[in-house]
Amino acid sequence: MAEEIILTKEGLEEKRKELRHLIDVIRPQVIDELVEARNQGDLSENADYDAARNKQAEIESRIKELESVISKAKVINTGGKKGEVKIGSQVEYQDLKTQKIHMVKIVGAIEADPFAGLISNESPLAKAMLGHKSEEVLEVREVNVPYKVKVVSVK
Repeated sequence: MAEEIILTKEGLEEKRKELRHLIDVIRPQVIDELVEARNQGDLSENADYDAARNKQAEIESRIKELESVISKAKVINTGGKKGEVKIGSQVEYQDLKTQKIHMVKIVGAIEADPFAGLISNESPLAKAMLGHKSEEVLEVREVNVPYKVKVVSVK
């Protein structure tokens, strides 16, 4: 069986929207660009044609990638014990060394974007938090210098 790809409901919807946009909007635009470039004459020295072909290859590759992700997607169940950190949870936590408060959402690896506050369920921080509740102090291991955090709230 193919490996499952864990996604939140929102993440799967985003992938589906991106796929529809690529198929319905971007692909036809690239085809038009190819036709226009072909009409310019000699293809051997036509930079516009080469650029359009490269763009088409990128778009087709992304479409195949999204189709594969969607076909292997497993939408995570956000149910379970109330107040417990799980995939799909938005977690506010305090780094006990710096005393700073941070907010993250735990998502599947393919949705992760740490700069947007979306961390992978496979990250050391998420692994340490999963299964814990508000007010619990835990240690983040699997890093060069382990550190402690306190779960402030779970949504």
